[in-house]
Amino acid sequence: MNDPIKDEILAKEDEALKEINDLFNEDSYITRIKKMINGFGCPRDSREFKSARIEAQRLAAPACAVMIPLVSIVLMAVLATGKISNTYEVKVEILEPQEVKELEKEKLVEPEPIETDIQIETDVTVPIDTPLATTTAPVTQQPASVDAVLQVKSPVIMRGIFGSRNPGMQGQLRKRFGGDDKTEAAVLAALRWLKKNQASDGSWPQHKVAMTGLALLSFLAHGEKPGASCPEFGETVKKAIEFLVKSQEANGRISSSYQHAIASYALCEAYGMTMNPDVKVAAAKAVQVLIDGQTPTGGWCYGLVPADENDTSVMGWCAQALKAAYLSNVFSEKGPLEQAMKKAIKGFQGNYNPSGGFGYRGPGGGGLSAVGTLCLQLLGSGKGPEVRSTLILMEPWMPAISVKDPAAKDPKDAKDAPVLAGVIGGSTQYFYYYATQAKFHEGGKTWDSWNAKMKPNYLKALIIEKGVYTDHLGKLQDIGHWVNDDAHTDRPVMDTCLAALQLMVYYRNLPTTQAAAIMDELGITAGDAASAKGGAASAKGGVASAKKGNEDIAVNVGDL
Repeated sequence: MNDPIKDEILAKEDEALKEINDLFNEDSYITRIKKMINGFGCPRDSREFKSARIEAQRLAAPACAVMIPLVSIVLMAVLATGKISNTYEVKVEILEPQEVKELEKEKLVEPEPIETDIQIETDVTVPIDTPLATTTAPVTQQPASVDAVLQVKSPVIMRGIFGSRNPGMQGQLRKRFGGDDKTEAAVLAALRWLKKNQASDGSWPQHKVAMTGLALLSFLAHGEKPGASCPEFGETVKKAIEFLVKSQEANGRISSSYQHAIASYALCEAYGMTMNPDVKVAAAKAVQVLIDGQTPTGGWCYGLVPADENDTSVMGWCAQALKAAYLSNVFSEKGPLEQAMKKAIKGFQGNYNPSGGFGYRGPGGGGLSAVGTLCLQLLGSGKGPEVRSTLILMEPWMPAISVKDPAAKDPKDAKDAPVLAGVIGGSTQYFYYYATQAKFHEGGKTWDSWNAKMKPNYLKALIIEKGVYTDHLGKLQDIGHWVNDDAHTDRPVMDTCLAALQLMVYYRNLPTTQAAAIMDELGITAGDAASAKGGAASAKGGVASAKKGNEDIAVNVGDL
């Protein structure tokens, strides 16, 4: 017989045991969430709601332990796909804006024929497509054809001296700085004359290295490059570069004195125009000869070896070569080159006359004054007292291709030119090459006055040969050259190159009127560009005090 009291006690014990067992049995995570949700549905003062709130606090910890690392991993994966790029600061020169559409529509127009008082009718023709001598030996250790040109929008945009030589800009720059279609026609006639008279080995007579360097500079100044991109003159330029590169010895020497310096200058510009690695190697080796041969006082002399004297005429070509090497990045490490350029300022200052002017191997005031003036402008000291006083000294100079028989018909020019030649020296055209650039860099009235006299005189003096040249389109063209009466010259090649370079100054150079920018470019301090002792005394009497004969030895081509 069942005892109801005992059964009740047993039932209570079972219930208590079940409650105790429930305390030790852990519900699943899902079950606990369900209970929590159900509890939040009960009245707020109920036991279930309170239990649900406690349960929520308990469940939050494991949820965070899972979610926080998971979110962190996802963020790291997303961020890892991004790229970190370095930011580089690049100094650029802002050129004048130009209408691209207008340049695209611009057509190349053959310049008008040149009117001249001197003509030569001749039936003599010289083959212009002479095959280039072949060789199996590489020019340098880096095999690259000389006509391998890095294609860039502008062949040469070099800050501080070189202008834009793109055809689309030449017309604008000619108009801005005083050139015109007639000057361009004269230049084309001269380049065609040079092409017609190039030897089969790529050179020009008589001192081949120097004349080839001058001719190459003339083509490069016009924007001509080796290769098919310049169909009329590309082969001519290629052969000229090859001649200079093949003429170089293992030690970097191409020739001596003037010839080596001129060739170095041409190779540096050629590299700046082409970015050809073989040309870079040749240019760097040639310029290194100039750096090694600099005198302790900053100049150069015959032989290009350190000496006690500085020859202003030799220094002129060396300084131009160094500037071209700097601007065309011939050296990846520019430290030694910059030091040589800074020392060269002192070298020119050593030959400066406190009354204005530069002498041959000491202070003077003749034609070499133009050499010192231009080179100090290129080296970053164009606003110094040496340049300021010498520009005053050069004011009376009368640019003419010939001084004994001036092309200009003005009686005043015919009377004054020989007298002035006696003061300047016997190499007037050589000096005018430098004077034209120096006055152009000065700009303003100084340039306008000079150009107004130079341009008509040089155009009238051009010697024209009619119908002896066939261009790349099969059209007959006139050619022309200049002949001066300098005491020392390889005429007519040297005469023609110097005159043509003067008539390309409008777009070949950019005026160095911003002295601060140029000095910053070279890292030249005020102390580096400081004047030699003596200051800038008035140069009004400089012409009268110049010693005749001191500069007459300026460029004796026989010594090249």
